[in-house]
Amino acid sequence: MRKLTYFIACSIDGFIGDPSGDASMFLPFVDEEYIAYVKAQHPETLPTHGRRALGIDDLENKRFDTVVQGRASYEVALKEGITSPYSHLRQYVASRTLGESPDPDVEIISTDLPGRVRELKAEDGEFGIYLCGGSKLAGELADEIDELVVKTYPVVLGSGMPMFGSGLRVTEFALDEVRTFGNGTLIRTYRRKR
Repeated sequence: MRKLTYFIACSIDGFIGDPSGDASMFLPFVDEEYIAYVKAQHPETLPTHGRRALGIDDLENKRFDTVVQGRASYEVALKEGITSPYSHLRQYVASRTLGESPDPDVEIISTDLPGRVRELKAEDGEFGIYLCGGSKLAGELADEIDELVVKTYPVVLGSGMPMFGSGLRVTEFALDEVRTFGNGTLIRTYRRKR
């Protein structure tokens, strides 16, 4: 069974962006040390145009071969004219409103998102599924998430978009790894207790 990993950036107080979802306040913490880590450990989590800019478009995938993202995350790329933001991965966009995909390499999931993700998880393969999305998407898929990779930046937002847009649901995870960076950023990896 393949794992679904929610790979997410957040503030110390657990917000992934301001109330509108803007996360630009985290950008100053994406420094050379952090980029070196991502290139070595999670290169496939960088969008294709970012990989090209860094000269790492030829790096092989290390952990994921599939990405599931929400409509709002996908629209960030669309606004820049990018219809296939993760062309190095199989791409799925969860949306009830997007309609037809603007790119043949991007499949829209408009119904039964948890069921479709369970199908993807049941496929044979050595690589997992990267959940790149927002609060609502993570809330809808909370029962399917097997691993959390939480990039915590040393800022407090006070309010904003939470990591999980869902009602109270106590779910226990076990801490597997903590990586600290000189600028105060932490990356914590948790595995779901089942």
